[in-house]
Amino acid sequence: MENEHVIVKLTDGVLSLQLNRPESLNAFSPEMILRLTEEIKAAGSNPEVGAVILSGAGRSFSAGGDVKTMGQAGPSETYDHIGKLNELVLAMHALEKPIIAAVHGFAAGAAFNLALASDLIVAAEDSKFVMSFAQVGLISDGGGLYFLTRLVGPYRAKELFFKAEPITAEQAKEWGIVNHLYPLAELEQGAFGLAARLAAGPSRTFGLMKKIADQANTAGLPEILEQERITQAMLVTTEDHLEGVAAFKEKRKPDFKKKQEVL
Repeated sequence: MENEHVIVKLTDGVLSLQLNRPESLNAFSPEMILRLTEEIKAAGSNPEVGAVILSGAGRSFSAGGDVKTMGQAGPSETYDHIGKLNELVLAMHALEKPIIAAVHGFAAGAAFNLALASDLIVAAEDSKFVMSFAQVGLISDGGGLYFLTRLVGPYRAKELFFKAEPITAEQAKEWGIVNHLYPLAELEQGAFGLAARLAAGPSRTFGLMKKIADQANTAGLPEILEQERITQAMLVTTEDHLEGVAAFKEKRKPDFKKKQEVL
C-alpha cells in the first residue's frame, strides 16, 4: 500500500512506515503527518503488527519541518499544524508496541524529535542529528524539549538546542541517543532484523514495559513499584509467560503467539 508521502508495508509482523518526499529530504507535510498518525493508531488494534519501523526514502531520514513554507503561516495555522504533530507524537507514545527509527543521512529538527519519540533508534554510521530550530528563530517542537532533556540531561540538551549544530551518529550513540550503528548498506537489514525479533516476542509484555518505563521519568518509586506488582500479577497467567517457562525448562527458544493477548 502506497501513499504519496508515506510508503506502508507489513512484513512478518513488522509495519514499515517510510517517509516519501525524497525531493525535499522528506520534509514534513500535513499529509505525511496525518498518514503516520493514522497508521500508528491502526497498528495498536492490528494483531498482525508486532513492531514498527520509521525510515526515510532517498538521501536522508528527514529534514524535519519544510523550510520552504516557513514564514508563510500565521499563529493560528502554526498552532493547528503543531497540534497535528503533537497528535502523532502522542499516538507513538501510546502505542503498546515497539517503534524503531532507522536514521540515515540527516535527522533534523522535528525529524530528530520524531526519532526520539520512538522506542529505539538505529542509525547509519555516517548519519547526523541536529536540533536546527534556532537557525530559523524557533524553539523545538514535537516533544524535543521533553525527550532530549530527559535522555541526555538539561545541559547537553540546551547545548544542542542553542548551538543548532549537527552531531555525528557516533557521538549520538555515546550520549545514549542511538542504540545501534550500522554501515549504511546494512541499516535496512539491521533495523528489520531487530524489529522482526521484537515482533516475534511477547508483545503484551513489551507493551506494558514500554508503558511503565515511559512513566518512570515523572512517577515516583512507590508508583512504579505498584505498577510492576499489578502488571506482573496479571502476566503470570498469560500464554506467553507459560510458553516462556516451558521453553526454558525444555532448553528451546520460546514460540510466543503472534496475536496480542487481552488481559
